[in-house]
Amino acid sequence: MRKRSTAMLLFLSLAMGMSACQLTGSTVSLVTQTPIILIATMEVPSAATMDPATVTTEPLTATPEPSLTFTSTVTPTATLTGTPLPNRGGGTFFATYLYSPPVIDGVWDEWSNTAYNCNAVVYGAGERSGETDLGASLRIGWDWNNLYLATKITDDVYAQNASGQDLYKGDSLELLFDSYLYEDFYWAEMSGDDYQLGISPGKPDVNGTKEAVAWFPRSGGGARNGVVIGSVRSDGITRVEAAIPWSVLGVSPYAWATYGFAFSVSDNDNTSENIQQSMISCVPGRHLLDPTSWGQLLLTQ
Repeated sequence: MRKRSTAMLLFLSLAMGMSACQLTGSTVSLVTQTPIILIATMEVPSAATMDPATVTTEPLTATPEPSLTFTSTVTPTATLTGTPLPNRGGGTFFATYLYSPPVIDGVWDEWSNTAYNCNAVVYGAGERSGETDLGASLRIGWDWNNLYLATKITDDVYAQNASGQDLYKGDSLELLFDSYLYEDFYWAEMSGDDYQLGISPGKPDVNGTKEAVAWFPRSGGGARNGVVIGSVRSDGITRVEAAIPWSVLGVSPYAWATYGFAFSVSDNDNTSENIQQSMISCVPGRHLLDPTSWGQLLLTQ
C-alpha cells in the first residue's frame, strides 16, 4: 500500500512538470485568448477621516449650469449700473437725508441745508416787476417715506381763488419729476414716468384749503390727498412746506438715486381773476414738455 502511494505521488509530480513545460511554451497563445481584466483601485479614507454628512447613497445626477439671467426688484433698475449721467443744463440739486422728518407747518427756519435760488423767469416776464413781486428759494430733503420741499416766496400780493386742475391760475407751486431718468435721459418729450404736480398753499389764503393735484401723467391725474402741505404768510413772504409720498411720484427711493427735477412758482396778483401771470423756476431753461431741459435731483445720505 505504501509502495502504491509512493508511485502515485511520483506520477503526479511528473505530470505537473510536463504541464509546466507546456504552459511556458504556450504563454503567447494563452494570453491572447484570455481577456485582460483591469481593476482600478481607489484610496478610501479611513473611518476616522470620513464625515458622515458627506456620505450619501443617492445616485449622482448632472447639475445644470447656473443661469446668467439677472433680475432686479429695485426701480429704476438702470440706475444700478453705476454709469454716471452727464450733467443736464438745468443743474444738479441735492436732497438731504432727514433722520428726523420736519414738522410740516411752513416754518422755514428749521431747515439748515442748501437753499437754491429760484428766480429765473420762465413765463410772463412782462408781468413780473422784480423779486419783491415774485422771488423764491428752495430747500429739499428726503427720507424713506417722502420727498420734502420747503420754499420761501417773496410776493407782494397773495391771490389764490382757483382749485383742482386750475390751481396754477393762482399763487402755487409746481414740481416736475422724472422717475426713470436713466431710461429716457435724452428723450425730449414727456412720457408715463414723468410727473407734473401742483401745490396750492391755500384758498383764498394760507389759512384756507390746501391741495395737491397731478396734471401728468394724464392717465393718473387728479387730486393727491396724500401730500401734506403747511403754509404761513407774513410781511409779504409766503413760506410753504410739503411732504410728498414717494408713491405719488412712482418710485421706491434709495441713497444716491438720481431723478429728473424742476421746481417752479406761479404768481397771480389779480384777486378777482384766476390767471397765471408769471412763473419763476430754479431751472432757468425749464420747458414743461421737454424733460431734457429739467435739472437733476440727487438723494444724498
